Amino acid sequence: MASVQCTIDGKAQELEAESTGLTLWGKDRTIVAMRRNGKTVDLAATIADGDEIEPITTATEEGLAILRHSATHVLAQAMQQANPQVNLGIGPPVTDGFYYDFGNIDPLTPDDLKKLQKAMQKIVKENQSFVRRVVSEDEAREELSDQPYKLELIGLKGGNGPEGASVEVGGNELTIYDNVRRNGEVAWKDLCRGPHVPSTKYLGNGFALTKSSAAYWRGDQANDHLQRVYGTAWASKEDLKAYQTRIEEAAKRDHRKLGTELDLYSFPEEIGPGLVVFHPKGGILRHEIEDFVTRKHIEAGFQMVHTPEISKGGLFHTSGHLPYYADTMFPPMKVDEEVDEQGNVTKAGQEYYLKAMNCPMHNLIYRSSGRSYRELPLRFYELGHDYRYEKSGVVHGLTRMRGFTQDDSHTYCTPEQAKEEIQMQLNFFLGILRDFGLTDFYLELSTRDDGAHKDKFIGSDEDWDNATRILTEACEATGLDLVPDPGGAAFYGPKVSVQVKDAIGRTWQMSTVQYDFNQPERFDLEYTAEDGTRKRPVMIHSAKLGSVERFIGVLVEHYAGAFPPWLAPVQVRLVPVAEAFFDYVNEVAEKLRSQGVRVEVDLSSDRFGKKIRTAAKERVPYILIAGGEDAEAGAVSFRYRGGKQENGIPVDEAVAQIVEAIRSRRNDI
Repeated sequence: MASVQCTIDGKAQELEAESTGLTLWGKDRTIVAMRRNGKTVDLAATIADGDEIEPITTATEEGLAILRHSATHVLAQAMQQANPQVNLGIGPPVTDGFYYDFGNIDPLTPDDLKKLQKAMQKIVKENQSFVRRVVSEDEAREELSDQPYKLELIGLKGGNGPEGASVEVGGNELTIYDNVRRNGEVAWKDLCRGPHVPSTKYLGNGFALTKSSAAYWRGDQANDHLQRVYGTAWASKEDLKAYQTRIEEAAKRDHRKLGTELDLYSFPEEIGPGLVVFHPKGGILRHEIEDFVTRKHIEAGFQMVHTPEISKGGLFHTSGHLPYYADTMFPPMKVDEEVDEQGNVTKAGQEYYLKAMNCPMHNLIYRSSGRSYRELPLRFYELGHDYRYEKSGVVHGLTRMRGFTQDDSHTYCTPEQAKEEIQMQLNFFLGILRDFGLTDFYLELSTRDDGAHKDKFIGSDEDWDNATRILTEACEATGLDLVPDPGGAAFYGPKVSVQVKDAIGRTWQMSTVQYDFNQPERFDLEYTAEDGTRKRPVMIHSAKLGSVERFIGVLVEHYAGAFPPWLAPVQVRLVPVAEAFFDYVNEVAEKLRSQGVRVEVDLSSDRFGKKIRTAAKERVPYILIAGGEDAEAGAVSFRYRGGKQENGIPVDEAVAQIVEAIRSRRNDI
């Protein structure tokens, strides 16, 4: 019998001719596709002599994406069964789930989604196979003649299809996937580049529909209005339940909701989208964070600077941000323009922009005097107020804003100092994040896209290669996992971001460090080298929290509003058992205040039990209770946030315990 020699998962093996991935792994539903000679293909693909084969499992992001993409086909099949007139759009996998866009249908109700999910479950139980076939453009047009969006996608084959488009973009083939019942009948089909799981049975009970919303064909408001149906799919029912639990917990922790409940901040409509006002309790929280981070910078050798929030547009042309970032900057305002009585401009005005970044102004500070190699590295730090013109549809509480504060720093150093400086700053970042109780990190290295979008980036190949090498080596020295992000760099150089996992496992981008070989050239920045020659410094951009507002939003959700004592807006709430002990609790409060503790005394007319419940609801770390026995003994009763209580603690001991917890910045209370 004929055979083929191949390599499977790194090991040489001999297989019968015409073997496929299903031959190897057809009984293992955790393996959903395979990589053949580096390209991801269906398990039904044939293995040829000399092929290198690797399995793709649902334990990987790629495997989950294939599972979710297959779920979109099941969703679309169910939708077309219920609404034969529907126009099919695109259905890509996305983070934690998938969606599919549909035209020519009315907005969907929650009951509609339940019916669709039930229909999907029926399709899954039928164990329909996903069968790939290559078609010509004419054949595809004939088979999908009643689907206008699919016909448009056929015309885009070859490189211009949108993300998730059901076309093998850039390839030479058009492919259709048939959903085939066990009796050989084609139940449904879609234009798609694949790959897919072998059959619908692989979806099991690990999927659910989550919501629907309005959308536009290909994301363009000038195009047709569509209905987008979202869902999620996981490797097992248990994984689905765990995800749903995380989502429920995330909803409870939503910083917008908690910001209102805890009276921290608000987003008044009168001010506008993406802009926040901090209330007194939120103001204290913000002050503690900013003060701590500023002190850390000064201790690490950074020098405080301050720059204005508006500038002539020419500054941003010099830096290169205009036109690269023009779409994210607020439109300019005309200043000093003079107009006569007839409306004629007699003196041209000057365009001023709200600043979207601080680096151009820091460059001017550096350039304000001659610099020597002896001054380098020179580190500038600013809590800079910046403004970016985010579309109203994408602003989101504190985590995506139009006005925000960056703990922004720019370091100027010699090329030889760059690697050591970046290593220092990465360790500096990680130390600050740990101080706030964030301890689970990995690094992401964003580099230039050397493909179709290379023109978005400026600088020579040599500059990019050198900067990328230095950042890579600095990252590797931390011992943390390093994940590549090709194409994610700023236009002027590569960057590293610290990705942080919060208390419920979500990942947030926090600190960033960027290597810039561009702006020193644009601003003609120099230093006198040891040999007396004039040389260009390297510029390193960094932010530790990202933006103060966004960091506060992340902390609110990480701690679910129950901040550690050193950050809590109210650190102690004193609750007298009765009015007779008002004077006593006020005396205790004064002792705490004299030690810098933020204290409130509840002298309201509420019942004692309600006062305790109110303090607990407001997540106050320490509730101190005083009654007759406490007053006689010069003591208080401790009621901790978790509900535990200790009675008869001497006042001086209670004060010392609280002060020590705050001073040591404990994050586990």
